[in-house]
Amino acid sequence: MDNYGFVRVAAISPKIKVADVKYNTDEIMKVISKIAGENISAAVFPELCVTGYTCGDLFGQDLLIDAAEDAIGGICEFSKGSDTLLFVGAPVKVNQFLFNCAVVIQNGNILGIVPKTYLPNYSEFYEKRWFSSATEAACDEVNYCKRNAPFGTDIIFADKNFPEYCIGAEICEDLWAPVPPSSYTALSGATVLVNLSASNELVNKAAYREELVKQQSARLIGAYVYSSSGVHESTTDLVFSGHLLIAENGGILSESKRFERDSAKIESYVDIQKLSSERRKNLTFRDSAADNYKPVRKVLFTQNRDRVNSIDRFIDPHPFVPSDISTRDSRCREIFNIQVAGLAKRIEHTKDSRAVIGVSGGLDSTLALLVAVKTFDALGIGRDNIYTITMPGFGTTDRTYNNTVKLCNALKTNFKKIDIVNAALLHFKDIGHDPSVLDVTYENVQARERTQILMDIANKVKGLVIGTGDLSEIALGWSTYNGDHMSMYAVNCSVPKTLVRSLVKWVSENEMDEDSSHVLVDILNTPVSPELLPADKSGNISQKTEEIIGPYELHDFFLYHFLRYDAPPSKIIFLACNAFRGKYTKEEIKKWLKCFYKRFFAMQFKRSCIPDGPKVGTISLSPRGDWRMPSDASVEVWLKEIEKQD
Repeated sequence: MDNYGFVRVAAISPKIKVADVKYNTDEIMKVISKIAGENISAAVFPELCVTGYTCGDLFGQDLLIDAAEDAIGGICEFSKGSDTLLFVGAPVKVNQFLFNCAVVIQNGNILGIVPKTYLPNYSEFYEKRWFSSATEAACDEVNYCKRNAPFGTDIIFADKNFPEYCIGAEICEDLWAPVPPSSYTALSGATVLVNLSASNELVNKAAYREELVKQQSARLIGAYVYSSSGVHESTTDLVFSGHLLIAENGGILSESKRFERDSAKIESYVDIQKLSSERRKNLTFRDSAADNYKPVRKVLFTQNRDRVNSIDRFIDPHPFVPSDISTRDSRCREIFNIQVAGLAKRIEHTKDSRAVIGVSGGLDSTLALLVAVKTFDALGIGRDNIYTITMPGFGTTDRTYNNTVKLCNALKTNFKKIDIVNAALLHFKDIGHDPSVLDVTYENVQARERTQILMDIANKVKGLVIGTGDLSEIALGWSTYNGDHMSMYAVNCSVPKTLVRSLVKWVSENEMDEDSSHVLVDILNTPVSPELLPADKSGNISQKTEEIIGPYELHDFFLYHFLRYDAPPSKIIFLACNAFRGKYTKEEIKKWLKCFYKRFFAMQFKRSCIPDGPKVGTISLSPRGDWRMPSDASVEVWLKEIEKQD
């Protein structure tokens, strides 16, 4: 699919003159002309924009209603040659009643007409004075502008060539109802909901309106496009602001400035593939659809959308780490508390009041240690019951060793150094391995020796071995099977590498004393490494993980979109190229994505038997929870798709 599941939508609030249908139609057509060539799939105009919402008793005048019908006919003619779906608000007379409607136009045709269900008739509103509710409609088809068109709230507009892309419409007050009509259209398949509105402004109403839109998009796992009347409506008693909003699954993608004097427009790509994936996974959504089924009529349309090569929508290169500082701090506090609560429960349950942690001076073991310290503080257990064991090997550098010693001393843990070099050399001799051969055996002997020491000390002191591996390492299998892969409780198991750094930084700044914070700053600046190969001639780290398996920020990006939204390789490459534009080339992204898929598939056997640990975010690889995959699945389909990307 050339658009990777994206469609571009727009919300528009044109200039109007109240009851001047000719002027309003001209302004609508001007905006339609401006969006031509912008790859807009659907454009949403405000409620009753052809006449203006504030016509009052003029809605009783046939002259105005007939002029509105002629105007819609003119917009239909004007739209010929364009496959953009236009949602235009107009009063529509059906038999002896008048309805407040969304008229859906494409390429000279009226695809359908959706009437408003809930008519506000309180405070400053008295729509029932002129309009009838959709519930009072006695027909499901009308002849309007000399065209036969489906009529009703049971209509969904569906893309013939993109089945997941379906649009449902509602009008203003419908959204404010306890159960909006969009709830039913979404449960019947609409992934994009549009609202033609004329919501006036009051103190704090804009914030409440925005929350309504966000919440409805989240509840329906859909996109919501909201367009409201602007400042040129009558100000006899009310003022309107032209509030425009585009939301997707609880987040605002685009929002207009309010009180603009000219025609206003916002646009955004919405991700239909992502929404469809979320709905498939969310079984509550599926069950709700079954419990609240209402038959719908699907009106099919087709569009020739341009290939999407780049998008102006923000693609976060670090989806696990909020870019907003206050949000990031709040997220880190929440995650850290979850980790602490998880470990506290396990300690209370096992009645083991001691913990054993292998500390290396790296980020992962540092975070696990900080979690243990806060847990023991919360439980009122002395920190001397935290056994911190550092086990220097062939690749341990002075920097990481010294940082380990300083941190453990600052935190007042029960610190012990056990050098594993002699034990490893003896093991090499026992198994007939040449220690000058720096292969996987050379590395894993050290990892397993360390784990054996930790397990034996835990048995000796009646404590728990606290695992330090993070989500990114689990995804890539970057651990030694039955070595650092194993523990008795893994506190970092659903924390990705890119977030580990933020967590350690947050704890350093908010939870630690000055001496501990000073050491943590240097740990944060240390290259990521398992330190299983000898240091270089200058005594610095020679084995840098990201030079071997690729940048963790890329792997975390791949992991997020692969697991969270089931994105295929083609889409992940497209998203990564946009998110990391100027930092990584497309070829580099493809190279490391291949590495990601190969390792992810090949290392499932390790994930099938990982220890318990707390889920802290939307992604977890626990075989008991979020991820169940055969250990012998083939990766070829995914690799072949990567090869197809030019």
